[in-house]
Parts: sequence; structure tokens; C-alpha cells
Amino acid sequence: MCGIFGYIGSKKALPRLMEGLHRLEYRGYDSAGVALLHDGRIWTHRRVGRVIQLERTLNEPPDSRTGIAHTRWATHGGITEDNAHPHLDTEGRIAVVHNGIIENMTTLRAQLEKEGVVFRSETDSEVLPHLIRHFYRGNPLEAVNSALQEVRGSYGIAVLFADHPDCIVAARNGSPLVVGLGDGETVIASDPQPVVAHTRRVVYLEDREIALVTADDIELQRLDGTAVNTEVEVISGDYDVADQRGYPHFMLKEIHEQPEAIERCLRGRIQEEEGNARLGGLNMTPRDLLQVNSVTNVACGTAYHAGLVGAMAIEALARIPARAEIASEYRHRRPIVSPDTLFFAISQSGETADTLGAVQEIRLKGGHCMGVVNVVGSTIARECGAGTYVYAGPEVAVASTKAFTSQVTALLLFTLMLARTRNLSLGEGRRVARVLKEMPSKVAEYLQRPGPIDEATAVVRDAPYVLFLGRGFSYAAALEGALKLKEIAYVACEAYPAGEMKHGPIAMLEEGTPVLVVAPRDDQRDKAISNMKEVQARGARLIVVHTAGDDEVAALADVAIPVPPVPYWASPLVTVLPLQLLAYQTGLALGRDIDRPRNLAKSVTVE
Repeated sequence: MCGIFGYIGSKKALPRLMEGLHRLEYRGYDSAGVALLHDGRIWTHRRVGRVIQLERTLNEPPDSRTGIAHTRWATHGGITEDNAHPHLDTEGRIAVVHNGIIENMTTLRAQLEKEGVVFRSETDSEVLPHLIRHFYRGNPLEAVNSALQEVRGSYGIAVLFADHPDCIVAARNGSPLVVGLGDGETVIASDPQPVVAHTRRVVYLEDREIALVTADDIELQRLDGTAVNTEVEVISGDYDVADQRGYPHFMLKEIHEQPEAIERCLRGRIQEEEGNARLGGLNMTPRDLLQVNSVTNVACGTAYHAGLVGAMAIEALARIPARAEIASEYRHRRPIVSPDTLFFAISQSGETADTLGAVQEIRLKGGHCMGVVNVVGSTIARECGAGTYVYAGPEVAVASTKAFTSQVTALLLFTLMLARTRNLSLGEGRRVARVLKEMPSKVAEYLQRPGPIDEATAVVRDAPYVLFLGRGFSYAAALEGALKLKEIAYVACEAYPAGEMKHGPIAMLEEGTPVLVVAPRDDQRDKAISNMKEVQARGARLIVVHTAGDDEVAALADVAIPVPPVPYWASPLVTVLPLQLLAYQTGLALGRDIDRPRNLAKSVTVE
């Protein structure tokens, strides 16, 4: 949440700052602003709304070679120009951009007000420039360090000093920052996405580290004053400039990229002859896998739903206990961490604060945690030290689609590895491997003929309430479908296991209530049919996602959406597709902001 970009070098700063903000806008889009150093003073410009609004109102900016910029996702204070970043000290000589939350803001603000500081915003972030000014005695690094000793909370910051045009100070605690070292220029950003336009040589700041950044170098130390060996890494992976490639929205483009994303996740990992898979980043031998007695997936939102699918697959195929946990709940409830349990932290961005906190809690209690992430070099990937990348490619739309199916694919690959060390025979393993290899073509097959999504949209678009139902693996798909409809279309809905429908949700049904049932041909199909008849008897309108050729189920539906036949354990990879398209089409019909839904951000880096 919130995007930070800074530039110092020999070229004009402003165009590079704006390019960086455009690449970071998925992290926040309530407001945006820039600060530039010029002729011994700091020039700022801020606007409510998107980066493009800021860009269009930049009137005669100075010709500067040093600057910082920010795109905001509001936490403290409303969406106003006063609350937009950068924030300045009283004299306008220090500018700060901040991502995170200052937990002791109230105390610090009261202390500063006693010293005569007049605050211009409602934000927690504004305490930072005033606090830095309080400690400033001519040395920018010492001033920021002293100020941060007083701060409790999370932060990623970049700081400009009018007196020091040759440097930017950056620091991190809980909110990611990466410094890119180019040829005569240095950039600072919240993630690698905007850095690669300048360089692939980077330094990742760790928690409680502070950096003095110049055009040619970085001086890094810990807040306690101890030196840090600067480790320069080279970014690999796909960080192309975001391009809609003819699609009206990134979300629709990313839905249609799922066959290629799943193919990338599978590439080089399927061992069909051995009926096995290999995820090299796990660094686990068959003997290591045999020591695993249970698996716990920790994640939030869409990644949690992928974790549910993975947990059910592990129990079904590998026959050991597995469960999925909501990371924000898990870390705060005094969890029991067993040394023979393998934990997976699942996150598209690799920066999800609650999931990162769960990782740290698991490791503190002696647990073994691995990452399942999309962004190379992200905090969770580095914190875990081992795991697997899903290789979904850049996902720009705030609502996750291709990351979900790629996460599920990676977890199914691990399930095959685990199952082959136990009860799964060679022949069974080969069948599982073949199914996984076929999944990109199955997904493509559906997307080429998506069925009556428009009819389903007409049923749900004006509904005050929509109920999603599914059993087993289909419950995870139903959860993800309901989340997408809420995120994109702002339609009130919820998902339940179909067997729980009679234990409460049935009271919500009345004549015409849309009920969306995920009911592929599996061993729970007959019970799903019973549930459909129960809701139909209450006057509900049925939208059913079913296996192609299942005429009995299709005949029950007001709108029947067929998907290609696949085994039950892989069914969410196809049943989720019409639910993604339904959310997209409903949001479109209701005039929603598809790629930037209200109140949401792509990378949730605060609790």
C-alpha cells in the first residue's frame, strides 16, 4: 500500500519520477505527489486522484536532477490534497514520503505541537518531517536515524533535504524498499517493478536499516549504528512495462493470460515418466518430504483460497493432514507450531504484511516456512529463504486472477511430490502429471467459449444479495468467486459450503435471489443437486457452473455455464474462470473502476 519512488542522477528527475509512479500505481491511487530539489529549495506538487491527474497539472516544474514521489492508499486521514504526500517540515526544507503506519503518532504529534509545530494534515506520516527537523543539526543521516529511534510502527521512507541536494535518505521497517544502482543514477522504490527501467542491480533494505543514497553509491547501516555489508543482487524475471495489449482492462487481459501463466508455472517442473514433479526452490529430498507429517498454508484473501485448494489436494492425494489459515488471525492467536509441520506462506506480491507477520511468528516458534510468491526478490521470498515462485508474470489489476490459478498450480505440483513419497503409485502419479500438463489447454478451451456470462450478469447486477455455494474443492472456488464479485462490482454476496446452506443462509433467500452453485461432476455432485433443488423451492434463480455434458445439472439452472471436464482435485482451475468473468462483466455493467476498485490496493503492506 502506497508507492514510493526516488531518483538522483544526471538526468531530469521529473519524467523518471512520473514513470515510476505509473508503474507503482497499483499500490495506491487515492492521491499522488512529487518533491523536487532545485536551487536550494524543495518544490512540491500534489493532487487527489490518479497519477495522470498529477501529471496533467504539472505547471512549469523546475529542472531538477533529484526528487521523490508517492502514490497514496489512505490509512490515516481522508483523501485530500493536504493528506497527500510528500509532507514537509514547517520551514519547507525537509520532504518525506512514507509507506506504513506510525503507531505512536498521537504521542509524537502532541510532543511536536508543544514545540510550536502546526500540522497541516490528518496523517500519521506528517510527524516524520517535523520529527526529523527536530533532530537535524546539519547531518541528514543522523537526523533521520535519531527521529526513527522515536518511532514505533512500520515504515518505508525517502527523505529530501534542501541543504543536501546530492543525497536522499531512505529507511525501512516492515514496508519494503529497494535501491537500484545504475550508471550515474540511483533509484529508490517500493518494489522492483519501476527499478528495472533504470537498472537490474539492486540492494534490498532489510528492517531497521537506513541508507544514504547518492547518484553513484549507497551507504548502508543499521539504525543502531552498526555497519551493513552492502549486498548487490541482480534482478531476474519478467518486469516488462505494463501493457493492456488491446484489452479494455488489465483484469480481462490477466484472465486471458491464465493458460500461459499456468504453463510457465509448470515448465520444467513436471516429470511425467516418473509420475512426479520437482520444485527446485524447496530444496527438499524425498527423505525430507517423508518427515513432513502435516502442512499448513497461511495467506490472506485470494491467496488464502488458493491455500484451501492446496490443503484439500494434499489430504486427498498425499493423505496427510493439511489446512489453510488466514494469516492475520493465525499470528495473533498463540498458534501451536509443530516441528514436523511444513508451512507455506502464499502471497502474490510477497509483501503482504499479515502473511509476513505469520512467517515471522512461525519461524520464532521453530517452524519451517516456505514461500509461494509471484514477485521475485520480495520480502516473503527472502524471509523464508526457500520456496517456489509461481511465475504468473506481472499482475497489474488490483483483483487477483492469474496469480490464483498459478498459486493453485504450484501447490498441486507440491502435492504430487508429497504424494509420490507416500501412497501414490507410479501409474497414478503419471495420470496426475498428465492432467497437470493438460491444464493450460483446458483453461484456454474454456476461455475461447466462456458460455452465457452475459445472462448470468443480468441476473446478479441489480441483486441486493447473491449467495455462492460449493462443496469440497468447489467451496474454495465459490469463496474466490464471491470475493471477486465484491471486489470488482461491489455487490453484496457471500460464499458457504453448500451443506451449511440450511444452517442459516437459506433465511436470506426470497423470490428471485441469485444463487450461484459450483457443481462439477465429482463425488459430491448428487448432494449439490439436492442443495440446488432446496434453493429453487424458495424461488431462487440458479446460476450453475457445471461440467460440460452434465445435462441433469444444466437442466436445473436458470443459467448453466459449462466448463471442461477435469478431475475433482484440479476443478478450481476451470470452475473459477466463469466466476472471474462474471465479476468483470458485472463491474463493467455497473460502471465500476475495474482495475482500481475503491478502497483496495494490490500490495497490502500494513495491518
